[in-house]
Amino acid sequence: MALSETNIYLFRLINDLGKQYPHFNSSFVFIAEYMVYFLALSVIYFWFRRNEHSRIMVICAGSTFIVSEMIGKIAGKIHSNYQPFAELPNVNQLIEKAVDNSFPSDHTILFFSFCMTFWLFKKGSGLLWLLLAIIVGISRIWVGVHYPADVIVGAVISIFSAIVVYFTLPKLTFINHALELYEKIERYVSRPKIKTKDF
Repeated sequence: MALSETNIYLFRLINDLGKQYPHFNSSFVFIAEYMVYFLALSVIYFWFRRNEHSRIMVICAGSTFIVSEMIGKIAGKIHSNYQPFAELPNVNQLIEKAVDNSFPSDHTILFFSFCMTFWLFKKGSGLLWLLLAIIVGISRIWVGVHYPADVIVGAVISIFSAIVVYFTLPKLTFINHALELYEKIERYVSRPKIKTKDF
C-alpha cells in the first residue's frame, strides 16, 4: 500500500468514527477548536507562578514553537496538500476551515511544542501533557481538517525541536541574564509604594 493510500486509509479509519459514534462529535469539536485556550491559560499560569524553573520552561516551549513553525513552513514548501474535506468525498467535516495547505498541522505543532517541553521539564507528571497533545492531534483528524500525515509530521518536528531546545537554550547565558533582568523589573514594578506624610 502506497504512503498516500495509507494516509487516506488511516484518515477514514478515524474520521468515520464520528459517523459511527456521533455522540462523541461535540467533545472532539471542543478539543479541536477550544483546547488552545486551556493551553494559553496554562502558559500564563506557569509564567506568573514566579518560579524560575517554570519560566525557563515557558521560554523553551515558546522557542520550540517558533523553531517548529519555521521548519513546518519549509516542510510545507517541499510537500503540500489541501484539507481532507477539500480533497475527499463524504468526509465528516465538523468545523469550518478555509481551504489551504494543511501540511503539516499548525495546531499539532503548537500543542506538541508546548506539551513535549512540559513533559521534558516535568518528567512523570508531564505525561498528561503529552496525552493532551496526542488527543488534540487525533481530534483534528476526527473533525475532518487534517490527514494523519499532517499530524504525525507536525508532532515529529515539534518533538525533535523540543529536545534540541531543552538541552541548549537553558545553558545560554544571555537567556538567563534576560530572565534575571525581567524579574528585577517585575519586582520593582510590583513592590508596594511607600507613602510619605505631608507636614
